[in-house]
Amino acid sequence: MAEAHQAVAFQFTVSPDGIDLQLCHEALRQIYLSGLHSWKKRFIRFKNGVMTGVYPGSPGGFMVVVVSYMSYNQYRRLDPSMGLIAKLGQHMPISRYMSTDSQRIVGGVLVGTGLWVTIIMIMRNVLKSLLSWHGWMHARHGSVSWSTRLWLILVKVFSGRKPMLYSFQNSLPRLPVPTIKDTCRRYLESVRPLMEDERYERMEGLTKDFEKNLGPRLQWYLKLKSWWASNYVSDWWEEYIYLRGRGPIMVNSNYYAMDFLYVFPTSIQAARAGNAIHAIMLYRRKLDRAQRIKPSNCLSFSVFLFFSPLTIGPRLPDVLQHVNDSKHIAVYHKGRFFKVWMFYDGRLLLPREIEQQMERILADSSEPLPGEEKLAALTAGDRTPWAKARETYFGRGKNKNSLDAIEKAAFFVTLDDTEQRFEEDNPVKSLDSYAKSLLHGKCYDRWFDKSFNLIVFKNGTMGLNAEHSWADAPIIGHLWEHVLSMDPLKLGYTEEGHCCGEPHPNLPGPQRLSWDVPAECQEVIQSSLTVARNLADDVDSHIFPFIDFGKGLIKKCRTSPDAFIQIALQLAHYRDKKKFCLTYEASMTRLFREGRTETVRSCTLETCAFVRAMIGDETREECLSLLKLAAEKHQNMYRLAMTGEGIDRHLFCLYVVSKYLGEDSPFLKEVLSDPWRLSTSQTPLQQVELFDLVRHPEYVSSGGGFGPVADDGYGVSYIIVGENLINFHISSKHSSPETDSHRFGANIRQAMLDILDLFQLEKKTK
Repeated sequence: MAEAHQAVAFQFTVSPDGIDLQLCHEALRQIYLSGLHSWKKRFIRFKNGVMTGVYPGSPGGFMVVVVSYMSYNQYRRLDPSMGLIAKLGQHMPISRYMSTDSQRIVGGVLVGTGLWVTIIMIMRNVLKSLLSWHGWMHARHGSVSWSTRLWLILVKVFSGRKPMLYSFQNSLPRLPVPTIKDTCRRYLESVRPLMEDERYERMEGLTKDFEKNLGPRLQWYLKLKSWWASNYVSDWWEEYIYLRGRGPIMVNSNYYAMDFLYVFPTSIQAARAGNAIHAIMLYRRKLDRAQRIKPSNCLSFSVFLFFSPLTIGPRLPDVLQHVNDSKHIAVYHKGRFFKVWMFYDGRLLLPREIEQQMERILADSSEPLPGEEKLAALTAGDRTPWAKARETYFGRGKNKNSLDAIEKAAFFVTLDDTEQRFEEDNPVKSLDSYAKSLLHGKCYDRWFDKSFNLIVFKNGTMGLNAEHSWADAPIIGHLWEHVLSMDPLKLGYTEEGHCCGEPHPNLPGPQRLSWDVPAECQEVIQSSLTVARNLADDVDSHIFPFIDFGKGLIKKCRTSPDAFIQIALQLAHYRDKKKFCLTYEASMTRLFREGRTETVRSCTLETCAFVRAMIGDETREECLSLLKLAAEKHQNMYRLAMTGEGIDRHLFCLYVVSKYLGEDSPFLKEVLSDPWRLSTSQTPLQQVELFDLVRHPEYVSSGGGFGPVADDGYGVSYIIVGENLINFHISSKHSSPETDSHRFGANIRQAMLDILDLFQLEKKTK
């Protein structure tokens, strides 16, 4: 272990003969390499900051503009400064110290720089105007209009040759504030199929009163914020939806991502952890140092918080603490916490060296200290007891040092002592158990406050548990796709299942963290664990791969795959509960600066009409006609949400303003109190080029999921993988007599088959 290694650069002893210095050259060498590594990172960050700051310009463009400008003026015998230097000379003694030629050069550089900055600002504003146009979203699938082609060409021209990850942020438009009138009209339209006539008339009256009286006043403040802030929603959404909540974030907020469905690269736990940890650190290097990750409208300001903990305090709210350049990870195994350095000899540890460190942890037979084993249950229970315990028991001494080691780690790793895996002979039970383990585990073996936990099971299967406040699922999905593509195909394993390479003969071992947890704190830990276990035991998870058909057949129906699935969910829900409900589908607003999510209210009048037709005696032709109307309506609502014309974030911000002003709005209060009894989200496969599913169809991801949002509702996540597979993740609560995740899964499967049958593709093929 690391404690056994020499930890100082030099020692000295005082004797009658004088002072005897004993220098440790290896320690000094490590100090030198660490400093060199740090300065290299600083230089790269500075360079990237400059490159991003002048985007869409570049230093090369600066040289071209300045040299061209000076050459032109030299050829025409003109004063490049246009008399600027001469005027400055009247007030400052420039001419005394500079010759005429020097003045020409300085003037040329100054004016050329001004010209270059002007060109950059023009290009940036033109690019912002281009990115504000969303007409391309309304084009028919498979066809590209001339206006869209021209738009693509202009965006390419004004984007420069090699945009970096954060280059587009300053060029993205601000999220627009919809009008009160449009938001109120769309809200009433969205709740019409869910309300009886009497309740709807009452809601209509509240809406009109709000639109006429309080609404315009709140809108004025919101407009003011939209002009001042980069995004009028994101900071309030982060604070009031995530950071101010005092309930458990486990299950209620955190979500999970699964491993490959059919492929098991190795059964050696330490080896799988070695490759996965190395791949994550390589992703961080690309993200943090070189920004070599391709710009994507799913990646924005949130990526700055990729390796950050959620830190809580005794007062509201929780805060996101960005840890800059953490060089270690925290590892949990059988009740013990370890600190593992990721760098040695001035370089990142190789996969086999990380495996070596994991092997040492697995071989450690020491017992947990009193209160250590279940310590992480504090992060799984209610937030207030954890905040008070953190301040009382973890504010100083060894507890503070150990807590800092966890919170300042790049990420958290759990070497789980259970086995999870998809089993062909028992698919339902195995996948349900796997999902629940990733979502909550034992409630004390994940650190739920970390931005994400890498969980590696005893048989080599792995997954992620991610904290939600810092970013949405597509951000963590981008990282996870990188890890899964690197692990078996690029990093690989030996025939015995170990990571490629050799162990390091002199690598210092992991450091065991030390705790002093008093009996009073142990009682708080046990209380939090009880709360967390009650929550975890109530989760009813069901994961099933839908293999009957996939995106390929849905496209032949000339229907959006997402609309197809969302309408199937409405049909399944009606069959399951015999009623419609307020439905949440997450949509991204990454077309705007610092955009996060917006809501698509998928339960529409058109969808309800289709469902009633399917339940009733209408003909296939009538059902098919209603289906097309419902799909078109859904696609239009999705476009509105993506282009800043959604209603729920606008209503949320109006409610926040009303609270700041001390105004009580019956309309907003009722709107925000309606529960989302069906909460849905699609997990997009963003980096399709990383997976060749044609040649290697077995490398399909299981996707990920989340807990139920309402006590009597369902949470549904789905991922469309390749052309022939859709994975569904369903969650609900055992305590609700209205829900059953397995029953709902069967209804989803039948609804998908029934909708496909309307198109009669088999007859068309014949």
